Amino acid sequence: MGMKELVTDIAKALVDSPEEVHVNEVAGEKTTVLELGVAKTDLGKVIGKQGQTARAMRTILSAAGTKLGKRVVLEILD
Repeated sequence: MGMKELVTDIAKALVDSPEEVHVNEVAGEKTTVLELGVAKTDLGKVIGKQGQTARAMRTILSAAGTKLGKRVVLEILD
């Protein structure tokens, strides 16, 4: 499973409108940026209280990226 699929699966499990989840992957040489978009009403669910859910997703991506020797950045689009 790739990073894009990982973020997509996690986000779909959190939101009320999983059909509106979309992830765009921008791969660079050493850094990959994942842009996560969800329905406006689901934005709070993906971010979580004080950003805890978003931070947890970034931690998972960081660990997975370390294994691949890449830096992974998650951007949540509003």
